[in-house]
Amino acid sequence: MCEEDVTLEDVCCGLKVGQKVPDFKIDIYDSANKAFGEISLEQLKKDGKWTIIVFYPADFTFVCATEFEAIAERYEEFKKLGAEVITISTDTKFVHLAWQRDEKSLAKVAYPMGADPTGSISRLFGVYNECSGLDLRGTFVINPDGLLLNSEVNFYNLGRNFDEVLRKLKANLYLAGHDSEACPAKWQKEGDTTLKPGADLVGKVFEATH
Repeated sequence: MCEEDVTLEDVCCGLKVGQKVPDFKIDIYDSANKAFGEISLEQLKKDGKWTIIVFYPADFTFVCATEFEAIAERYEEFKKLGAEVITISTDTKFVHLAWQRDEKSLAKVAYPMGADPTGSISRLFGVYNECSGLDLRGTFVINPDGLLLNSEVNFYNLGRNFDEVLRKLKANLYLAGHDSEACPAKWQKEGDTTLKPGADLVGKVFEATH
């Protein structure tokens, strides 16, 4: 249903932060091995992996190519932290192969490229545009227990900063072992100042962070 026809009953927000993500499987183009395959959230959880899902509008588009290059530059860091990055669009795995082969911005891509031509997984996460058949730029961080911890959605014309996605992953990893603490806005890495919520901190955040 298109924009001018939308009513409140038509709006579906998808999964929300704090919810468990249902297990799913998706066909992929395995760009590292130049092969087709399949990846599942269930197996990633069994392997103790964090899962970062990156939805994007379409192959052979423009901002998307810059995002793919940016992810490729940080992919080894994500892997070292125990995370798998999966990019997903409504293109088929065959189009993924052609784009990765032909677009030089994707030359160093070595992460799985997921194909969701029916939009079923895209709808699950609330990023599918029923009018265009394309996905919005949604980024989701799922912990090894399948819990959705971070969610961000941009419109088509705004690319994402994957240094910030990496920062979020590092913060989540730190907080998983320090659940009585909180990471402030400028937190970058373990060793940086954190906050310990409690009565003593009320009205004293400036003193704790400067």
